[in-house]
Amino acid sequence: MICPFCSHNDDRVIDSRPAESGRTIRRRRVCNRCDRRFTTYERVEQQARLVVVKRDGSRVPFDPDNILRGIQAACGKRPVPEDAKAGLAEAVEDELYQTYEREVDSSVVGELVMARLREVDEVAYIRFASEYHQFMSATDLQKELDMLKTRPKAVKDQRALFEDGKPAGAGERS
Repeated sequence: MICPFCSHNDDRVIDSRPAESGRTIRRRRVCNRCDRRFTTYERVEQQARLVVVKRDGSRVPFDPDNILRGIQAACGKRPVPEDAKAGLAEAVEDELYQTYEREVDSSVVGELVMARLREVDEVAYIRFASEYHQFMSATDLQKELDMLKTRPKAVKDQRALFEDGKPAGAGERS
């Protein structure tokens, strides 16, 4: 690793641990020449690379940074923490790698992002959806807003009404 301070190529690792995502490793290093400390992050690459099939039929390598940039653009000045944006992008990336082996349609990627973004921030969701669906009129936007209003809200940390598919007390006699 090249020292960012003196550009010397001799350092030692003094601490190593997984970063927030679990797929990134954070390493604290110290330069053996100038004795200054710096941090590096190593990202574990996926074994098989995905290819995204775009609307026009062209194929491009999957780049998770594109997802994050789209999410950041949609969130704009919304009160969405950076770690939530990064977590959303990583969740989409993980699902894609778990579900698809070689190719995935760009429409699938967009739908996954929208589904997760809808739960994080509705305004950011509408911004993303307007670009993704390429709304041509206010009517198109209004239809999406109406759908958003009628959709049931997900409640986080809510216990299931039925456990194991049975109503509470079902099958029990006193």
